[in-house]
Amino acid sequence: MENKTLTRYSEITEKNRREIVLLRGAGCKWRRCTFCDYHLDFSPDEDSNFTLNQTVLGQVTGKYGKLEVINSGSFIDLDNRTMKQILDTCIGKKIKEVHFECHWMHRDAVAALRNIFETHGIQVKIKIGVETFDSPYREQVLRKGIDETSPAEIAACFDEVCLLFGLDGQTEASMRYDIETGLANFERVCVNIMTANTTGIKPNPSVIDLFMKKLYPIYATDDRVDILLNNTDFGVG
Repeated sequence: MENKTLTRYSEITEKNRREIVLLRGAGCKWRRCTFCDYHLDFSPDEDSNFTLNQTVLGQVTGKYGKLEVINSGSFIDLDNRTMKQILDTCIGKKIKEVHFECHWMHRDAVAALRNIFETHGIQVKIKIGVETFDSPYREQVLRKGIDETSPAEIAACFDEVCLLFGLDGQTEASMRYDIETGLANFERVCVNIMTANTTGIKPNPSVIDLFMKKLYPIYATDDRVDILLNNTDFGVG
């Protein structure tokens, strides 16, 4: 799906400073999450994707020594030429840490990715979208496709976790539990506040207000917690 209006390069200048790129792949293979329409940013045209991604990666400077790569899916959805371009960019710009996203279903591909980059002295960090550690809610309502209930087991292949707040049924206690569980099992936590999109899952303003009053003041200054009040707060999208 062609989307020329998206901003695809930015810099994150607070906390874990890094450059970030939004690339385009063949599309999320899971594509069943009830709250997500990010997967609409895809194309089956591998040549077109590579051309776009090559241009975006050309903006990377290496100024922070860290790069985050997102692509509205998993790194596995990016074509081989794009993956090589990411590696070449990291080598050329002396980037020593690169972050990717990955769905649970592709966890077995993580080790090989780490090996490729670490051969060149580049550390790989992998982020998984769990949304909540309340597994019945996660699977019955959000349909994340994670067939594991143990946070420690989920974290075994991953370094960072995304959580999703502002949903019906969430409470101060449940959101605090999710953040604290994330911090106990992962290196970093990224809290996303639900924003209206084309899906049937809508933001709950009272839950968002609760988060802002009770939890935001606690975690806003935590260096290990990123909080996206809008889904474009990292500057891409």
